[in-house]
Amino acid sequence: MLQLKKPLAVIDLETTGVNLSSDRIVEIAIVKIQTDGTRQIKRKLLNPEIPISAVSREMHGISNEMVKDAPTFKMIANEIKQFLDNCDLAGYNSNRFDIPLLAEEFLRVGLEFDFNNRRLLDVQKIFHMMEQRTLSAAYKFYCNKNLEGAHGAEVDAVATWEILEAQIEKYPQLGTSVDSVITCIGDDNIVDFARRMIMENGVEVFNFGKHKGRSVTEVLKAEPQYYDWMMKGDFPMHTKAKLTEIFNRSLLKKG
Repeated sequence: MLQLKKPLAVIDLETTGVNLSSDRIVEIAIVKIQTDGTRQIKRKLLNPEIPISAVSREMHGISNEMVKDAPTFKMIANEIKQFLDNCDLAGYNSNRFDIPLLAEEFLRVGLEFDFNNRRLLDVQKIFHMMEQRTLSAAYKFYCNKNLEGAHGAEVDAVATWEILEAQIEKYPQLGTSVDSVITCIGDDNIVDFARRMIMENGVEVFNFGKHKGRSVTEVLKAEPQYYDWMMKGDFPMHTKAKLTEIFNRSLLKKG
């Protein structure tokens, strides 16, 4: 069994689409596992205030009609924040999608949510490192069960937790704590959740475009207009917030 020093919140989102900058949450499910192994589940349908794409509707089965009277994220944001208080966060492909999109939603409503002091455990990363499969295949492989109702947020979140428990049992090298698992599979050296900037040897560098591999601070000092271009561009709010932190820090150093 995974030994928890603090509660672990397993998160799964169903959304209007897959664009971190413009898409929204239509369903959120959180399975919170306490340090004594007890579980709490929170699930909400949300009105995204924008249309759900046809591809997404086909994937998760949630229509615009189903969420038209549901609360918006702004209405339940504080409730979600409190539910996640003092939790490490986990999910399936969560470091690349669920957590970045959740961060965007908090930023959009102006609610501060600190991700810095939380461990982020992506169960998909364990699976891909060990076996290379999808969530349904992972569930069959590790739990020997068919995933009925896949792409429902609660079903997927519960399945993800069961997979993680099975992985801990199957791979002794993972250890039995969140820290030991992340140490084994490797932490993501990212600056922003969209991975436009990453850490290399303790330095923030761009991870895209003409300045890929260059120090963010050096680029902003040499081309301050690049900051303006990114701030006006179609980048996630979390990316812009982290860029602004670095920009302000570079100005202070210059001063």
